[in-house]
Amino acid sequence: MSKGNVTNILLAGVGGQGAILASEVLAIAAAKEKAEVKQTEVHGVAQRGGSVVSHVRFGDKVYSPVVKRGDADAFLAFEKLEAVRYAHYLKDGGLLIINDLEVEPGQFGPKQDYPAGITEFLETKGYKILVIPALKKALELGNAKVTSLVLLGALARFLDIKQETWNAVLEERIPPKILEVNKKAFQAGYEMAAVTA
Repeated sequence: MSKGNVTNILLAGVGGQGAILASEVLAIAAAKEKAEVKQTEVHGVAQRGGSVVSHVRFGDKVYSPVVKRGDADAFLAFEKLEAVRYAHYLKDGGLLIINDLEVEPGQFGPKQDYPAGITEFLETKGYKILVIPALKKALELGNAKVTSLVLLGALARFLDIKQETWNAVLEERIPPKILEVNKKAFQAGYEMAAVTA
């Protein structure tokens, strides 16, 4: 999964969903196995429920942290509208993993209904799509905050990074008191993605 020798990943969600944590774990894991990693994010209004976008690029030689439009090998969307908002970053046939979640955006004026048919619309664009009920799985594990690790685990199924590397990074990055539930969330996502890997 790469263009040349560089893998391009985009992650996008709404502030507070854990997109930045997931991108940090991904970047650290890639750094342990790859020659170069670059990461950047935009989260100006993240704490108010605004859009959060993170770019992670890794490979033998990486010059810029920014994924160009049409170059992303994979896109991890933490919410359905974010999937639509940034899908144009994916390359033809790229992998789009979508959290099966609808977050109502803040609105001015008359209330508008949440758009219907998002997944069906994206399927017409030729992407390889995997919809994961990540929040549902996180709640089953007893902690909604591990949704991001369920999604990252699903993405990990498609990346050339060893399982022991992921485990080591989780142990480094996640506080001990919540490490076990985060590991379970990651493994659950990994297993949920097995049907399409």
